[in-house]
Amino acid sequence: QVQLVESGGGLVQPGGSLRLSCAAAGSIISVNDMRWYRQAPGKERELVAAITSGGTTNHADSVKGRFIISRDNAKKMVSLQMNSLKPEDTAVYYCNADIRRSLYNVMTYWGKGTLVTVSS
Repeated sequence: QVQLVESGGGLVQPGGSLRLSCAAAGSIISVNDMRWYRQAPGKERELVAAITSGGTTNHADSVKGRFIISRDNAKKMVSLQMNSLKPEDTAVYYCNADIRRSLYNVMTYWGKGTLVTVSS
């Protein structure tokens, strides 16, 4: 059994900051790429940022310069530092990771999501 558990969502004013965290737990050999997605009301889920096990990152154009993805491999955790938040960043944010559970088994898992609301 593998779980991705997100934390850190909430209500923040425009221009404010939040930090999301996601921890992988369960029977895990290693965690490969980790990602944050978001889904705003009435919109499709979109990739926000990704990070490889080696630390190479990629951020969506809409969040470049404002959001930073990072990870702690020892703790099997990924974080998303969100600065200069805008109302259009309001969404449910989902953690996503490619997890190796055995020599020949790598599967993609999703967290349940955490709500971020940017509003005055």
